[in-house]
Amino acid sequence: MMDARKVLQLRPEGLYCPAGDFFIDPHRPVDRAVVTHGHADHARPGNARVLTTAPTGRIMESRFGADRIGSLQTADYGETVSLSGVSITLIPAGHVLGSAQVVIEQQGARVVVSGDYKRRRDPTCARFEVAPCDLYITEATFGLPVFRHPPDRLEVAKLIKSLSLFPDRTHLLGAYALGKAQRVLMLLRESGYDRPIYLHGAMVALCALYRGHGLDLGDLRSMEGVKKQDLKGEVVLCPPSALNDRWSRGFGNAVRVFASGWMMVRQRAKQSGVELPLVLSDHADWDELTATVTDVEAETIWVTHGREEALVHYIRTKGIEAEALSVAGREEEGS
Repeated sequence: MMDARKVLQLRPEGLYCPAGDFFIDPHRPVDRAVVTHGHADHARPGNARVLTTAPTGRIMESRFGADRIGSLQTADYGETVSLSGVSITLIPAGHVLGSAQVVIEQQGARVVVSGDYKRRRDPTCARFEVAPCDLYITEATFGLPVFRHPPDRLEVAKLIKSLSLFPDRTHLLGAYALGKAQRVLMLLRESGYDRPIYLHGAMVALCALYRGHGLDLGDLRSMEGVKKQDLKGEVVLCPPSALNDRWSRGFGNAVRVFASGWMMVRQRAKQSGVELPLVLSDHADWDELTATVTDVEAETIWVTHGREEALVHYIRTKGIEAEALSVAGREEEGS
């Protein structure tokens, strides 16, 4: 059997499979890319050929334009594609709609690249699937023991309570436009909140795309033509960057809400001027990360995208070979 550690190489463009001649989530344009999901730090325009899931393909078309994403090949979860004798299978990552882990099989070796993932239930996407392998490459965005995310329902309950306590104040809800926004909408609807929710212009297209994949996001209304002073007591969904820019000033004494895993860090919330932080992350927390590195039963684990050192140390204490793998170009869009 081939040494799994030789299946992939780290190049300036990103993770590369020489035998299959493809990159995974390259941060520079390449001839052939396998893309795990639609966030801009993983999916970029300019590649000649792209393999991904159908929802991620639609997301890339929506964000970049169909003429900028190259020749698109899509695969269903569990469907195997062969590239120059290397087998590629995409399986659910549980991060956002269409997100996938990449399972690579070459000469008996099995390598899995997690991309971004979480393991808790998310009503907007397929749930994470454990894939036993020889080498697992895991993200570590929240790879410190302090990051243990609370149950989603408790965080959403804080927003519902605030709406009850402050019926005369607009609630500006900052959330990343892809994934987090739609997840918050679905969680609100599941909690029984059925009032209209208003959308900043930057949120409209992706919410429509999610609806096109069968997700009932409830009564959503564009802000176009709506007077901000008429939205007291309502929820307005916007990008995090809009919470404190000129656009937000017309709402008066609004409650500024931010949904992100980083809201566990009080200083971040304070610096952002957030009155109501909601700890809702689309990444695995410490407990999910440590469970995963055990569940995949890999002999070797590479750790990337975040707080690598603590997770590498933990893995080594379990008798598993581990090392940090610094992949350039990874940011926080889906946190």
